[in-house]
Amino acid sequence: MADLPFIPETIVVHLGPPTSDAPNVTVSFPDYIKNVASSEIFPTWPESALRANILAQISFALNRIYTEWYPSRGYDFDITNSTAFDQSFVQGRDIFDNISLLVDELFNDYVRRQGSIEPYFTQYCNGTTSTCNGLSQWGTVPLAEQGLNSVEILRSFYGDDIEIVTNAPVRNNQPSYPGTPLSLGDNGNDVLTKQIQLNRISRNYPAIPKITPVDGVFGTSTEDAVVAFQEIFGLTPDGIIGKETWYRIAFLYSGVKRLAELDSEGISLEDIRKQFAEILRAGDTGDDVRVIQYFLAVVGTFNDAVPSLVINGVFDAATVNAVTAFQQYAGLTPDGIVGERTWDALYAAYRGIIDTITVPENRIAPYPGTPLTNGSSGEFVMILQTYLNRIAQVYTAIPTVTVDGIFGNATEQAVLAFQNTFGLSPNGVVGPITWDRIGSLYEDLAVGAEKQDGQFGGYEMQEEVL
Repeated sequence: MADLPFIPETIVVHLGPPTSDAPNVTVSFPDYIKNVASSEIFPTWPESALRANILAQISFALNRIYTEWYPSRGYDFDITNSTAFDQSFVQGRDIFDNISLLVDELFNDYVRRQGSIEPYFTQYCNGTTSTCNGLSQWGTVPLAEQGLNSVEILRSFYGDDIEIVTNAPVRNNQPSYPGTPLSLGDNGNDVLTKQIQLNRISRNYPAIPKITPVDGVFGTSTEDAVVAFQEIFGLTPDGIIGKETWYRIAFLYSGVKRLAELDSEGISLEDIRKQFAEILRAGDTGDDVRVIQYFLAVVGTFNDAVPSLVINGVFDAATVNAVTAFQQYAGLTPDGIVGERTWDALYAAYRGIIDTITVPENRIAPYPGTPLTNGSSGEFVMILQTYLNRIAQVYTAIPTVTVDGIFGNATEQAVLAFQNTFGLSPNGVVGPITWDRIGSLYEDLAVGAEKQDGQFGGYEMQEEVL
């Protein structure tokens, strides 16, 4: 399931009922809607009736794509041409000229309910040989003849809280499954999406424990919820979100939210909040900018093409220059804006560095690339614990911990104490910002106090007696 709706460049249509062995065809989304509209409505109808029907047909198809209705059930297509399930599509049919022109104008508009972001499931029927609770196709004609416009017609069938989204983005339709399984220690927006979905499913299936915090970090809380979900729905309870578990979660989420129903619960913007901002540009401020600056600073340390910058949380001129230089180096459009492609390339470059370098003893280790949280383990947890213990010698509000490489409750409490002491978001998770602050302070306290070879050790200060 996508985070925000979009218009797909193409749609895969199964030429028969879902379980039939009929072939699939791939057509452009506008051509698909032109075919559906030419197959289901009459070009002689009033224009506002045509517009209302075309908008309903667009939204119906987008709802199928947004919810991954068929892929989440194991099928390799987006929609069928069976009117018992979906919309009529006649391969190779002629397209009416006026319908073609209207679709060219409307294909990237769709219907949604106010407060929700997903394309509304605009159920409809012809209103003569079949009736339903949604739109009546023939019923749109008299309303248009009475002078109602397309939005007024749609609201007469679906309710007054219907609104039209215009000029939605167009992009290639890719499966939501990231391609590799998600498991303990992973992080990012894909993890965040599944955390949100599992927590909503748990309202209907309370045997699934709540995930806390919902932060995009695959910790033990997330693993426990995944295992419970897998046990309930007959999957291998390995705590790993592979392809089968990914789509089963999506299927259940659509079901409990009733996303493919007229009385859909809807998906709010809060439901799809991202771990990082989608686009960062000059003038932006905050932690997302600070993360970008941290990654750029590390990449710049090992790559002369990327200039140095101050990590201050402000997308200033120096940050624009560093982003632009990195984009040129990575073969991206050098616009100084951090979008999805730039973020992915920057993160990949950062991970490539930390996976291959050896950190000298007198240098602090770079952020490991994935957040450390309760349940994490390994070398970087041990480094974190070492840093925290040195800091705790000076800042006594921070408790000391056993340096064992296991991120348990004691380490979490120490992280929380550090974050509270230094004004960071107290979530107990060590992401790039917390790691950078801990490492910098450790360097000031420990590395900065060490005498280098050949360096004068200084004098011991004595209190002067007057």
